[in-house]
Amino acid sequence: MLNDQPSCELAERRQRAITVAKVLDEIYPQVKPTLDFINPFTLLVATLLSAQCTDKKVNAVTPILFTRASTPQQMAELGQEAIMPIIASLGLAPTKSRNIAALSRKLCEDFGGEVPQTFEGLESLPGVGHKTASVVMALAFGIPAFPVDTHIKRLAQRWKLSASSDVSKIEADLKELFPPEEWYRRHLQLIYFGREYCPARNHAPAECPICSLLINA
Repeated sequence: MLNDQPSCELAERRQRAITVAKVLDEIYPQVKPTLDFINPFTLLVATLLSAQCTDKKVNAVTPILFTRASTPQQMAELGQEAIMPIIASLGLAPTKSRNIAALSRKLCEDFGGEVPQTFEGLESLPGVGHKTASVVMALAFGIPAFPVDTHIKRLAQRWKLSASSDVSKIEADLKELFPPEEWYRRHLQLIYFGREYCPARNHAPAECPICSLLINA
């Protein structure tokens, strides 16, 4: 019986995932990225800027920044001192401006001015973690990835899709439940749903389109 426990738990999680997917597709049949960008490099920069900041605020400053510099070469020439005033309204602006300048230089020096199409290459860049790399891999290059942010972490735990508090393990659990071709779509749907229906505070499970179905599941 003990040997059957992991498989039973996985079957239960998969059933929950089926319920989640059905509701998400009903509410969000089409989803589009929340960040504005021009090319893989500007997507990388916008995603880096979105850390601890709303996408709306990021989209308010990136048109100015990308008019000045939309390639690694241009951004490296612009430099931290010129980047900083443009993004000053965003959280962690000093650190972000330093990282953007540094990663732009590294792209020019080590990658021929191109954004690498591997996790290893992306995560070698200053300020670029696994979540940012996952967004770029999926959205810029069409390589399946499942970025996990705070919304997705909360929902995965709340809906018992993952029993872990570790982001890497949650990502692995979600990838196990959904096919690769759905990963990025589910990522976006979960973010939208978490913001609109399933917040961290003042949440009413009985009124939530998904929690209400999973309360007794």
